[in-house]
Amino acid sequence: MRADLNRNHLVPPTGIRNLGILAHVDAGKTTVTERILYLAGAVHRRGEVHEGTTVTDFDPLERDRGITIFAAAVSCLWDGHRINLIDTPGHVDFSDEVERSLRVLDGAVAVFDAVAGVEPQTESVWRQADRYGVPRIAFVNKMDRAGADLDTAVESIRRRLRVVPLVVQLPIGREDGFAGVVDLLRMRALVCEAGRDTVTEGPVPEALADEARRRRRLLEETVAELHPAALEEFCAGPEISTPTLSAALRDLTLRGEAVVVLCGSAYRDRGVEPLLDAVVAYLPAPPDVPPVRDGAGQERPADPAAPFAGLVFKVHAAPTGRLTYLRVYSGTIRRGDVVLDAGARRTERIGRILRVQADRQTETDRATAGDIVAVAGVKAARAGATLCAPGAPLVLEPPVTASPVVSVAVEPRGSGDADRLATALARMADEDPSLSVRTDPETGQTLLSGMGELHLEVAVDRLRRDHRLDVAVGRPRVAYRETVVRGVSGLLYRHVKQDGGAGQFAHVVLDVEPLEHDAGFEFRSTVTGGRVPREYVGAVEAGCRDALAAGPLGGHPVTGLRVTLTDGATHPKDSSEMAFRTAGRLALREALRAAEMALLEPLAEVTVTVPEDAVGGVLGDLAARRGRVTGSAARAGAVVVTATVPLAELFGYATRLRGRTQGRGSFTSRPAGYAQVTGSVPGLTR
Repeated sequence: MRADLNRNHLVPPTGIRNLGILAHVDAGKTTVTERILYLAGAVHRRGEVHEGTTVTDFDPLERDRGITIFAAAVSCLWDGHRINLIDTPGHVDFSDEVERSLRVLDGAVAVFDAVAGVEPQTESVWRQADRYGVPRIAFVNKMDRAGADLDTAVESIRRRLRVVPLVVQLPIGREDGFAGVVDLLRMRALVCEAGRDTVTEGPVPEALADEARRRRRLLEETVAELHPAALEEFCAGPEISTPTLSAALRDLTLRGEAVVVLCGSAYRDRGVEPLLDAVVAYLPAPPDVPPVRDGAGQERPADPAAPFAGLVFKVHAAPTGRLTYLRVYSGTIRRGDVVLDAGARRTERIGRILRVQADRQTETDRATAGDIVAVAGVKAARAGATLCAPGAPLVLEPPVTASPVVSVAVEPRGSGDADRLATALARMADEDPSLSVRTDPETGQTLLSGMGELHLEVAVDRLRRDHRLDVAVGRPRVAYRETVVRGVSGLLYRHVKQDGGAGQFAHVVLDVEPLEHDAGFEFRSTVTGGRVPREYVGAVEAGCRDALAAGPLGGHPVTGLRVTLTDGATHPKDSSEMAFRTAGRLALREALRAAEMALLEPLAEVTVTVPEDAVGGVLGDLAARRGRVTGSAARAGAVVVTATVPLAELFGYATRLRGRTQGRGSFTSRPAGYAQVTGSVPGLTR
């Protein structure tokens, strides 16, 4: 089934599979991707993460750290199908890369560690895929590890992800003796012998025959409970036929009602060929997913003859020029075509169209519905932009960008490098929307904000390496917020201004009340009798939103409140939308100063894995960091502790943990929302 990718194969939309590889750090995503490319003939040598020779982790920052940082797109052919694959990061700091990738993918392979099962970041990316309705299959990797157990991993999938797992394979051998799998659909053994690239098919080993029949029957029973056609055949005969069972598995996968589970060891080349076959058999082609539509209800089918529409999901400043990564949802684009950036209302010209193999590209003359390609020549479109035919405009929903939670001050050490630093930061924020750059109004410092400490470390390393800037970096600071604990009612504010020309007059009365802090901001009006015209009500709301940018406690964004406009008055000549917007902003600022406010800080859910003899010291350290332990469990000679810890207390925690455990401890974290600050926080001005 290996194929030569050097030719520019044209594949219809029904033969395309756009999928992502999702998982926690170190579950084996990149190794799975590497083996897929090797088996499909896209590369002729296996790359290894520990050697720094993988295709998708091509950036020096990734190879130095041994983790995936940037989502990398690759393409290969398997059994007549084009597989466009994105290897996504597994670290929580780079979850925005996962978000943007999932927005344009039709399916995904979720990779699980056979020892650890569902890990924290796996759960996070699984929920991200839920938001976009992306069908998934599961691959339980590292079956050759000591302590690997398929049933335990599957139970964690069932319990933590709340899905119905449909296990279609039985492992042959355990741990070091893992040799292959039994395919429960076709009741055959698929064995990969050491030193061979291909799978040997044979009968089910006699020692596993009874267990394989039992598991096949269990699979049939579970599928029959969920699928009408399978239930009908199950009731009518002794078993469900393989074609019916396979079709039912595909239907359940596409509808998101169940998850097909396979197993293997990517590092040892075992179980990857059946995984590729499952990708083709169960995950959707572009025509299998609903047509994309905009807010006005316009649809675009996955039809090469329809008007062109595509979504930009990644921008990369390559040495050869700016590359814009694009998912083509409908129509066809060719070199030289003029397209419309619908959101910005400007046209762009397609210079070149490139099929991407991580950091290598192959030029092609066109891209059609279902393709994922990079285009050169597009100068200004950002991630989330819709490119479409100028005569058939529409704006597709962009991916959600999370708000940064950590900031550092960056300053050039060279007196003449300020402009170069500003240009470099702007370019990096263009490539990565989860980075933001602003100037502190009090200190004048340039603040770089991101999703975590590692995210900012990588950004600073890029400034030094890619842009050759010597910069000084301040201590990381988290993004605090402010919220209302007890509100005010009947706050009257009159905005009157007369300076010779047309005056400004606006009279508003506001009630402010608290909401759950994660509820954001709500605005409503109970004004009757036309005392405040409708167009001015919208201006008051806009002014209130302006006031949310800086609260009274420390200038942090304000969240968790409802504002009600209860009364007001206008002037026949001097009232305007501008006057009421100003009144809304100043009135809410005054109301917040009068209300009882509280400071909110970001939390992280931390999972710490430590040796049993170091648990006491680790628990004491978490308590000193204002952490709240939520659970612990024994796992393979170690203890896994989960806790909720203020994000501000995690700076430098990795170094402290290594010291307390003689290098044997590790931890992962993920965002856990915001909570009210209790007690004093060192270094925080309130």
